Amino acid sequence: MTYYKRSNCRRKKGFDRVLVCQRIVSAIVTMFLLVLFSKLGAVESFDRELAIEINYTCAGCHGEYGQGVADGTYPRLAGMDADYLARQLRLFKSRKRLNIPMFPYAIDRDLPEEDVVAISQFLSSIELLAKLPPIDDKTYDPLKRLKLAKQVFSVPRYSGDVKTGKFFYNKECANCHGRDGLGKRKKKTVVPRLAGQHSLYLLRQIEIIGKGLRLHDEAGDAAVFKSYSKTEIANVLAYLSVLDDE
Repeated sequence: MTYYKRSNCRRKKGFDRVLVCQRIVSAIVTMFLLVLFSKLGAVESFDRELAIEINYTCAGCHGEYGQGVADGTYPRLAGMDADYLARQLRLFKSRKRLNIPMFPYAIDRDLPEEDVVAISQFLSSIELLAKLPPIDDKTYDPLKRLKLAKQVFSVPRYSGDVKTGKFFYNKECANCHGRDGLGKRKKKTVVPRLAGQHSLYLLRQIEIIGKGLRLHDEAGDAAVFKSYSKTEIANVLAYLSVLDDE
């Protein structure tokens, strides 16, 4: 009788182990599928319909696809890190980053936190094309082709020495913004991408930071930016302007 009870106990323990293993495997598979589907666009952590509605307002300045304006007035937002975009919107709302055109929109009534998250993730999900893909005669659709053409974006070549600009960038900027200019995630913040951003917008930000009107990383950075010569700035902008050519 005692042996029978021990046998049952062993069987129960064995069954429990199997059950635990099954649950662990199921959890791992679920996490894998969530990551996979998220990358494929099947799972989204934001309200896309809400974001599209908000983007109608943003598009008036930044363009339908978040491509910005070549004269540097309004930056490209498409493909920027969602957390970085959300942080900038919160800074606009708190007036810690001053931007006159954003004043009417960056208030809780018109841009609550839910909207900040939605529009940031929506804009981050937009992929701009460097060039149009080849035409397929079998599937060619003029309307789709026209719509796709609006998503083509490439920064014009900026006047300067690309080779010298690359050396300067790797020395002064790459540690934070990445060797490829696509930005980096740090422990406490997100450093934005510079590749694919309008050259004149970057030039304006360099000037603003140099004047101490926008905080870069540390307060002392204003003096560093101010020390850069016009030639050094032109060269680094020339280098950045070719990073999105491929």
